[in-house]
Amino acid sequence: MTGGICGPTSARRSRRPWSHTAAGPPRQTPELDERTRTRHAAVHALLNDGVGLLECARRLGWALNTVKRYARAATADDLRRPAKYRRTLVDPYRDHLRRRRGDEPGIAVTRLLAEIRELGYTGSANLLVRYLNQGRADAERIPPSPRRLVGWLMSRPDNLVDEHRSHLDDLLAVCPHLTTLNQRIHEFAGLLTHRRGQDLDTWMTTVDNDDLPALHAFIHGLRMDLPAVVAGLTLPYSNGPIEGANTKVKLLKRQMYGRAEFPLLRQRILLA
Repeated sequence: MTGGICGPTSARRSRRPWSHTAAGPPRQTPELDERTRTRHAAVHALLNDGVGLLECARRLGWALNTVKRYARAATADDLRRPAKYRRTLVDPYRDHLRRRRGDEPGIAVTRLLAEIRELGYTGSANLLVRYLNQGRADAERIPPSPRRLVGWLMSRPDNLVDEHRSHLDDLLAVCPHLTTLNQRIHEFAGLLTHRRGQDLDTWMTTVDNDDLPALHAFIHGLRMDLPAVVAGLTLPYSNGPIEGANTKVKLLKRQMYGRAEFPLLRQRILLA
């Protein structure tokens, strides 16, 4: 009976499968979520017994970096990853859908469909249902991973998709430290792109007054070779061509390893 109700055949026969929908499912499948929790518990059980990271990796048969990732996470929920979705025709109406579902949690999809079609939506009903079932119109969002958040901070705002830019703006609004960090990153990007090496000292002084220990370590590294850093931020010269020539020589050398002697290698480099 289960197969008759929930199987793909009956789903295709249903004349109006999109009249109602429930709240979006979790972004991770139950199997993946359970595996993450089991692995997290296994790593932390060994760590609590005094076992080192290398020994944990040996006992569990995992890569060391995998063990480190689970060890850094205080809870298994910290390891959850938001799903990646492509842009769809529903995206421009996400805020409207969130507001209406927040005001009226049990609202039918047919009403939502009619409302956004009045606003200009041209997609299908099935696309809207899939969008809602994926949880993309839910108010709550899973925090991004540190790597993804760094990617958002290091990107030009115009290069971010609307969903990521909106999510980043929400995070910046509730975290003053993250707001300051984002501002310093964009200021330093301006120094790089506009060759304003003369403003580097002012920027470093400003960072010294911020409560950002990670950036303080970065500033310490800059000051260890400050003249070279200022020159790199000011002069139009680049060592890119030299590095490109080195890469080309290494490629030729590896192609000929064990096949020819130095005279032929020399001739190929000269002709390259």
